[in-house]
Amino acid sequence: MNKVILYCRPGFEKECASEITEKAGALEIYGFVRVKDNSGYVIFECYQHEEADRLIRELPFSDLIFARQMLLTGELLRDLPMDDRITPIVGMLTGAVKGAGDLRVEVPDTNESKELMKFCRKFTVPLRGALRAQKILAVREEPFRPVIHVFFIAPGCCYVGYSYSNNNSPFYMGIPRLKFPSEAPSRSTLKLEEAFHVFIPRDEWDERLGSGMYAVDLGACPGGWTYQLVQRSMMVHAVDNGTMAESLMATGQVIHHREDGFRFEPPRNNVYWLVCDMVEKPARVAQLAADWVVKGWCREAIINLKLPMKKRYEEVSQNLALLRDALKENDIHSEVHAKQLYHDREEVTVHIRRFWSAVPGRRDER
Repeated sequence: MNKVILYCRPGFEKECASEITEKAGALEIYGFVRVKDNSGYVIFECYQHEEADRLIRELPFSDLIFARQMLLTGELLRDLPMDDRITPIVGMLTGAVKGAGDLRVEVPDTNESKELMKFCRKFTVPLRGALRAQKILAVREEPFRPVIHVFFIAPGCCYVGYSYSNNNSPFYMGIPRLKFPSEAPSRSTLKLEEAFHVFIPRDEWDERLGSGMYAVDLGACPGGWTYQLVQRSMMVHAVDNGTMAESLMATGQVIHHREDGFRFEPPRNNVYWLVCDMVEKPARVAQLAADWVVKGWCREAIINLKLPMKKRYEEVSQNLALLRDALKENDIHSEVHAKQLYHDREEVTVHIRRFWSAVPGRRDER
């Protein structure tokens, strides 16, 4: 197996290809990409056979912006026989992986491939049994073992491979399954909810998304992102010249400031979260978030950067560099990650977390 598949949003294959080529090169892993427009995936084929596995182990999945999933695979299995699709798949995995902890039979996130979803669900059960019989798959799900992926791109055609559970997306097809809450004022609420799932480990939610925290939502109206904060029992300063949903104001947890989000300053010094989904130039929003973190006005921030029609990867890279440079120049110990989420469209979501250290090099928070 010398290929790496990356799932992505249809229409962003070129951005995903540029990103994997650049990041693989930084690890001195070289190859070429296969890109098909609007396919929902990219294939990076390594020149050296053994380096594909090294790539999925050493390239942090969290550093990838446009990839929803990353896994190792071999050649495309074509024209699987109708009466026995399982044997070729088991054969592809024999010797490649043993005692894997989970199985996911998946498809690209395209309208055409969604017709295969029903088949995938049915096919998973007998395939799981066959893989367990050959000890390729563990008898029970094991969260810390490799994950087997069978990726159908068309009826009877699939890629077969695996990912490492400590360096992949934990979600089926790389997509958190979220339900739109009917009482939320806008569908944009799902963007922030997904960001929490992607950027914050579930076992840290009580600490980092706990009740009683203070948050600021810049560009809040009508309140889609504020809704997520209110649901977590936070007190929210919603900043926007527009109108907030009455249901949110009735909670008593929201103070509405009819102000320009770029001029607003927090009225208190214990704001934990800054969130921002303003329709503005991405460089301006990135600089705004950097200013808030540098000034200590917030501990964590989630912002959306709207993308141009062309050179989208270059634009995102430049704005992330701007953000990271601003934090570094001010000796701010922080983490910055970005991801194009499922509920994003022509945009990328960025998460920033600041650490305070009593001793240089330590990450103790105060």
